[in-house]
Amino acid sequence: MQRLLRITAALVLSLTLGLHWAVLQSVAWTTMVIERTQSSSFLTALQTTFDGQHPCKLCKFVKAGKTAEQAPEAHVKPPKFEVFSTPLAELKVQPQLCEPLEVTSPAPLAARLTTPLLPPPRVA
Repeated sequence: MQRLLRITAALVLSLTLGLHWAVLQSVAWTTMVIERTQSSSFLTALQTTFDGQHPCKLCKFVKAGKTAEQAPEAHVKPPKFEVFSTPLAELKVQPQLCEPLEVTSPAPLAARLTTPLLPPPRVA
């Protein structure tokens, strides 16, 4: 159970940080290098993979996803939430009268302030 919880937390954290785009881009680059080494040299395959002028479908998808994620959303005014149907200034609030506070003698309080009796000594 602990392991599943840790894996789930790591997955959620990586998705929150945007690491899924890095994983997809790495898969795209690896696939591009493998496919291009079959028809040309390894050096040429690396150059065409990372020059940015020959993107694959997955590279275009990752780029579109990153830009869509970073683009500011259209500013939508949130709906106004009103707690009260009438403004607070119009409410007539009357203070409630409470009973007077009864003052008691400090004798019970003084009894609590004295130190408690010590326990009898232990027999060794």
